[in-house]
Amino acid sequence: MTALVLQRLTELMAECGDRDPSSEVALDDSIGEVPFEDLGFDSLSLFNMCLQIESTYSVQLALDDVLAAETPNGLIELVNENLSRSA
Repeated sequence: MTALVLQRLTELMAECGDRDPSSEVALDDSIGEVPFEDLGFDSLSLFNMCLQIESTYSVQLALDDVLAAETPNGLIELVNENLSRSA
């Protein structure tokens, strides 16, 4: 499976539809180090997004690890580490 990159993650984030509509931060390639909370994602929306990632990338992600990632770049690193372990 191809590694997860920021562009694909932002697409998945937009597809989830669970984002707080009051968030004013655009989901673009500049969000790598922006905390998920600032992007309008709470733990439930992260959980839903991770279900999509798990399905798309055939990986298993512990919710505690996802929450600890805190930023899109952290989540990308987590997913790609799991991909390399399962390869």
